[in-house]
Amino acid sequence: MRVQQIPARIRWAVEVMDIRPDDHVLEIGCGAGYGVEAICERLETGKMFAIDRSESGVDRTKRRAHKYIEAGRLTVRQIDLATLRVPVRRLDKVFAFNVNLFWVRDCADEVTLLHERLVAGGAIYLFYEVTRTQSAPEVIKKSSAALLDAGFRVSVVENKAPAVVGIIGRK
Repeated sequence: MRVQQIPARIRWAVEVMDIRPDDHVLEIGCGAGYGVEAICERLETGKMFAIDRSESGVDRTKRRAHKYIEAGRLTVRQIDLATLRVPVRRLDKVFAFNVNLFWVRDCADEVTLLHERLVAGGAIYLFYEVTRTQSAPEVIKKSSAALLDAGFRVSVVENKAPAVVGIIGRK
């Protein structure tokens, strides 16, 4: 089985997050496991917790990142963010790529849960691939509002190639 390379959009997002070797990171919507792999390869004493509502997403992530699970750096669970009970007392970073939750519906409960689990100075990183440029302003506006309402300071970063926008909420 040939393992696909980590896409440039994921590599760029992980660079923006500036993962430290001792970070505790939560990924929401781990899907194929590209983000998990890119983050876990930077962790030494840190831990990663990855979730996805999809059984197939969890299975793909587990197959892709099995060495990090075996090393004790990664836990992967099939669960919805709304019912999540994070197994670590503190999170340094929360990561989501193309997770619509933050702009398609009210996510105040989920963002509050994340705010409670983040350490002082921690951050939520929401990245969206901009395939339809006319939708980017709405995604930015709604995602930023959800974070601002929960007490985060928000900034936006953009990358032209690949076309990705990132909404960063700092505690």
